[in-house]
Amino acid sequence: MTDPEPRYRRILVKLSGEALMGSQPFGIEPAVVKAIAGELVEVLDLGVQVAAVVGGGNIIRGVSAHEQGIDRITGDSMGMLATVINALALSSAVEQLGRPTRVQTAIEMHQVAEPF
Repeated sequence: MTDPEPRYRRILVKLSGEALMGSQPFGIEPAVVKAIAGELVEVLDLGVQVAAVVGGGNIIRGVSAHEQGIDRITGDSMGMLATVINALALSSAVEQLGRPTRVQTAIEMHQVAEPF
């Protein structure tokens, strides 16, 4: 018996930064990132194209930074950098499983990500 055809050819997965924390109060838990990467690769193996959007709330939130005395624009910029950190962690985990990835961001940082 052959596997059924996937319902969708392309999907978008939104991961909150908190999903990467695992049982930690903040940061990235490598085992959790590895597990999520494994699930994404399973979907890729079905022939589905996957785009993942990752939040940065496990590292910092612009609103929280503002409440701690950091101006709102700087706090939001810090939050955007946190999303790139998470994207790089997830990208690395997926690539360790043998699948190519691309990290894209609206913040120009050509050494680590493509402009979007």
